[in-house]
Amino acid sequence: MTEPVRGKVEWFKDYQFIGRVESDKCSVILGEGGISPMKLLLLSVAGCTAYDVVMILQKMREPIEGLEVEISGERREEHPKIYWKIHLHYRIYGDVKEEKARRAIELSQNKYCSASAQVKLSGAEVTYSFEIIRGGKD
Repeated sequence: MTEPVRGKVEWFKDYQFIGRVESDKCSVILGEGGISPMKLLLLSVAGCTAYDVVMILQKMREPIEGLEVEISGERREEHPKIYWKIHLHYRIYGDVKEEKARRAIELSQNKYCSASAQVKLSGAEVTYSFEIIRGGKD
């Protein structure tokens, strides 16, 4: 078992809250004037898989020069308004082989990305597409 992750959300004013994870140096403003918790969840999925894909492609010794992950999510109309459909679009910069890019994304989505796994457990359908942009990122 791993150590538990501890954090705190504190009411700041009106409908604003400040969230911090105990071991991290950054904070996030939630609510009005900040990001909604559900949008933060969506960005967490994109950030988790982006980290994986870069790491995997580097371990494969692929010449990745940049990565962007666009994410969109559709939520249920009724409460709880969870995501039922999420789509990720990976934009990979560099002379990366298509089959290696696909493999890195599949490993992230099916094995490593804990955030994707968490939303899939709630029943969300997670799909992806990707493109490779040769010549690097300007």
